[in-house]
Amino acid sequence: MTMTGTLTRADLAESLHREIGLSRSDASKVVEQILTEMCEALTSGQNVKISGFGTFVLRDKGERIGRNPKTGVEVPIAPRRVLTFRASQMMRERIVGAG
Repeated sequence: MTMTGTLTRADLAESLHREIGLSRSDASKVVEQILTEMCEALTSGQNVKISGFGTFVLRDKGERIGRNPKTGVEVPIAPRRVLTFRASQMMRERIVGAG
């Protein structure tokens, strides 16, 4: 994997090609299929949990009052759905140990 600061789809596919021996075309298809499945699950309101990695969680945030930091004027913030990521305990330990 390249150490460019950002892991890309191409990096994931290249890793599958190198480590597992899939053709580059098949590796790219596998990465796309996994991402498509994750997106479809999230779009339908499901959370996505990857054991040992973390969980993508959908949360509904209610309407609230915000404040314009420049003017101080209060403005309503509409309710919305947000996507958050919670790293697994194993991932948190790996990240802390690597730093």
